[in-house]
Amino acid sequence: MKLKKTVVMVGMMGAGKTAVGRALAEKLDVPFLDSDAEIVQAANMSIAEIFERDGEPFFRDKETQVIDRLLENECGILSTGGGAFLAEHNRKLISDKGVSVWLDAGLELLWQRVKHKDTRPLLRTADPKATLTEIYDARVPVYSMADLSVESHSSYSIENMADRVVKALLSRPDVLEA
Repeated sequence: MKLKKTVVMVGMMGAGKTAVGRALAEKLDVPFLDSDAEIVQAANMSIAEIFERDGEPFFRDKETQVIDRLLENECGILSTGGGAFLAEHNRKLISDKGVSVWLDAGLELLWQRVKHKDTRPLLRTADPKATLTEIYDARVPVYSMADLSVESHSSYSIENMADRVVKALLSRPDVLEA
């Protein structure tokens, strides 16, 4: 198979953008890129520390710069942070230079995956499940604007999800050629 455009994984925290993205990159034999990891490396601090020190608007500006740079380089699979796709200019960048794939995981599945992690700065609240629900309700309409959508279920393995993404990508000959 030949990948013609960078595939940008979008969706909620816990949807599997990184895990499925890595498996997909391996399956298609293309580079795996992670915008959050690039920001962490450049700043030499965690995303939570960046949020705390510089604020979310600063982080979002850096995120856009990194996504733009990564889309300019070689074709691959790009995992983005959960909030990246919310910005209209990021959606346009992604649409112009790549293709977005929404990993559509339900709220309960997401909660099961993130409830024991303290690495999510947006969930550092008195009621993290209520916060996750608010974020989910606000973001799903935006994620639904993605070029392609792949539904996730708790019974699907990472490998199975990667196969499902490949199947969705094959529906777009401008993106993936068999």
